[in-house]
Amino acid sequence: MIRKRPRGDGIAPPYLSMTRREKTAPPPAQSQFHLDLWFSFTVQNWILDFGRPIVMIILPLEWFPLNKPSAGDYFHMAYNVITPFLLLKLMERSPTTLPRTAVYLSIITFVMGASIHLVGDSINHRLILSGYQLHLSVRDNPIMKDLNPPSLIDSFELLYYYDEHLGHSMWYVPFFLILFLYFTGCFTQSKEEKMPHSGWLLLGPSALYYWYLVTEGQIFVLYVFTFFAMAATVMRQKRKGYVLDSNGRFLLYNFIITLVLVIVWVVYLWNDSVLRKKYPGIIYVPEPWSYYTLHIKGS
Repeated sequence: MIRKRPRGDGIAPPYLSMTRREKTAPPPAQSQFHLDLWFSFTVQNWILDFGRPIVMIILPLEWFPLNKPSAGDYFHMAYNVITPFLLLKLMERSPTTLPRTAVYLSIITFVMGASIHLVGDSINHRLILSGYQLHLSVRDNPIMKDLNPPSLIDSFELLYYYDEHLGHSMWYVPFFLILFLYFTGCFTQSKEEKMPHSGWLLLGPSALYYWYLVTEGQIFVLYVFTFFAMAATVMRQKRKGYVLDSNGRFLLYNFIITLVLVIVWVVYLWNDSVLRKKYPGIIYVPEPWSYYTLHIKGS
């Protein structure tokens, strides 16, 4: 006698299995705020980049003769190693897969540009100890007018070009490109994420450093271009139903606060005739160290 199999004991049709999986699938997890990386970026930027020239001024000259690397040079060397490492770790934590070729080329160019700046900046700060004034151009500096033969001034202008133009371009362009590439992956379809309290506490020191980076590095155009690219990315992704995660918000808020600080800085020094002479043209963003040698060092 043939026994019929109960209907409930059979294998469920594929479409029913798929429906069950969809119902039991866990909701997309929120991205974790990278407090360790953002904190490391902020601390090493303040110590190794902003603190570099301060250390060279504070420490006795006898400890670091002018013909030997200074403490600031060692700070710069550490910066050139630690920052690319942190950028690579940031890329590893990106929610999306980023173009590896662009990331690797950017890191390589960043290291080369920062190394060029290391040499130029090292000599530049030794010139400051000898009386060089940052608020004046190379040819207008008093210590340059007595050089013999006069063609030596051309060599110092070449050094200034490598330090302030070529070095900064190869340093900062890939740096902001990497940040933008990471930012493009900081979007999610889950509910809108908020920054943790630790992120808000870190936002002030981080944005203040980026103000220093934009003004001292003379990269206002690059910064504004990156900021508008980030804003355009946010609007495009919003139309697709995506929102920024906590890390993307941290980056975007950094750029917004930095823009406000730069505007306040420019307005404050708008009528400074001496700095106006050194920074002619439409874009007027004085360097903090030029302001220091002009208004603070003498007093």
